[in-house]
Amino acid sequence: MRAVVQRVSEASVTVENKIISSMRTGLLVLLGIEEADTEEDIEWLCNKIVNLRIFNDDNGVMNRSLLDVNGDAILVSQFTLYASTKKGNRPSYIKAAKPDVAIALYEKSVTVFENKLGKNVGTGAFGADMKVLLLNDGPVTIIIDTKNRE
Repeated sequence: MRAVVQRVSEASVTVENKIISSMRTGLLVLLGIEEADTEEDIEWLCNKIVNLRIFNDDNGVMNRSLLDVNGDAILVSQFTLYASTKKGNRPSYIKAAKPDVAIALYEKSVTVFENKLGKNVGTGAFGADMKVLLLNDGPVTIIIDTKNRE
């Protein structure tokens, strides 16, 4: 799994001119899923994200987690995170999981994330043409890959 984690002051997801998710302070997470991903990847990634200390403490130091600040989150499935640009100019998405696998893993990720955060999170609409609006705070943007745990 790959995640682009963005600390935001606000974010929303719109589908067909209707806002389906919106939030204030928290994290917007773009989530890419590949065929080889497992429930172990989900557990590790969700735990890592809710505990990332990327929110400022009283001294302006990034020392607080999403849990610490009682922040919100939106998880958006994004297969393009597995784009391969090695050959030519048209990206290949061969590594991205097919919908029958990806939907189940995405839904499980949302459930696990909600359980770890202790509240509901917003989502995108799998396979839909979404408009994602965000106000990146910092900006703070972190990329996490469960197959490359650095």
